[in-house]
Amino acid sequence: MTKTFGWAEIIRLGAVQASLGAIVVLMTSTLNRIMVVELALPALLPGALVALHYLVQVSRPRMGHGSDQGTRRTPWIIGGMTVLAMGAILATLATLLMTDSPVLGVLLSVTGFVMIGLGVGAAGTSLLVLLAMRVAAERRAAAATTVWLMMIVGFAVTAGAAGQLLDPYSPIRLLGVTISVCALALVVTLIALFRVEHDPGDEEIIIEPNTEQGAARIVPFRFALAEVWQESLARQFTVFIFVSMLAYSAQDLILEPFAGSVFGYTPGESTSLSGVQHGGVLVGMLLVALVGSRFARGRAGSLKLWCVGGCIASAAALAGLAIAGHVGPPWPLKANVFLMGAANGAFSIAAIGQMMRLATEGRVAREGVRMGLWGAAQAIAFGFGGLIGTAASDLAHWLIASSGKAYGSVFALEAVLFVSSALLAARMPIGGTQPQAAREHSAQPSFS
Repeated sequence: MTKTFGWAEIIRLGAVQASLGAIVVLMTSTLNRIMVVELALPALLPGALVALHYLVQVSRPRMGHGSDQGTRRTPWIIGGMTVLAMGAILATLATLLMTDSPVLGVLLSVTGFVMIGLGVGAAGTSLLVLLAMRVAAERRAAAATTVWLMMIVGFAVTAGAAGQLLDPYSPIRLLGVTISVCALALVVTLIALFRVEHDPGDEEIIIEPNTEQGAARIVPFRFALAEVWQESLARQFTVFIFVSMLAYSAQDLILEPFAGSVFGYTPGESTSLSGVQHGGVLVGMLLVALVGSRFARGRAGSLKLWCVGGCIASAAALAGLAIAGHVGPPWPLKANVFLMGAANGAFSIAAIGQMMRLATEGRVAREGVRMGLWGAAQAIAFGFGGLIGTAASDLAHWLIASSGKAYGSVFALEAVLFVSSALLAARMPIGGTQPQAAREHSAQPSFS
């Protein structure tokens, strides 16, 4: 019997997630600024490249299916991290090339960001599946929080260190920082994953194609995806992930402009407001981890309950921002934003915990396809979220003369999305819809 992961293994996988985050933040934040400020390129270009890296992640289900066909997930994680690192270096080189050869630079940037999306999809999907299959149920909320907090630390440390190392800016410095971050991320990944899937006394697992488990693994991707889509719980959770993450990401690009336009915040003050929000996110994540672990078998530890409650609380916080658009400066904006962050953190970490649990529900050898499907839904939602949020804001400003009321109407629409997400989460059963026996004997595709 395969043993469950302890905290040592969870922290090792968290180090991999932090390494992934370190490379991604360098591409989506630092490189974004270099293109717009130092190279004076249109802001639309980095925005489109970031959206492209999300769009490419629709391939996550296919990559998950590929990892389902083997007996180990770590080769997919290492391969994904390698592609991610190569894509990041290529994107940086392409950015530097844009000064002398804009067309070639843009084409190479597109290639680089496609590789970034593919690498994130391959590594991220397989890492989550590995956590889902090897972490005990009562520890999943705390494990998800630990891994995601380590990723946030990766974001913060990389952004801070890169900012220091890039001053004064030069193209050579940028390339050197990128190569160093990518090399360090790969080294950390290789060390963290060394024998992480190996149990003492294990022998090499060979799955024969003529066995039920072997037959389940060699099913073509389109059949495997059709099998998973037939599972009502997988379908419901896919829709929930898309709607909730769309609501989560839609406010990202309009919160700071709202604070500046309606409350008169300076750029520094609006940036600190973003810090207040992220502080709330951390509090929400830690709250779910602590309560979920302490009361794992009670209602207080129910990840479904936290999903529903977090979405309702997020809707209430957004409704508060909608009111703030009408009321103006007397409204306690910082407290409102902190509560929104806490609600977002609670629901998102509960959703990740649910994702880890539900990945093992249903037909055997489809864990990667399920996780890939949900990862693709999240990526698409994030790709469209910022676009929809800013477009809705522009439309509202065109229709409504008052800036505060225009922003308020957008926040109200986002609150409606969160209420819809809460209803979707509430409709999902607490347990799986398919008994264990069905998992063991559903090797062949069924289209009935």
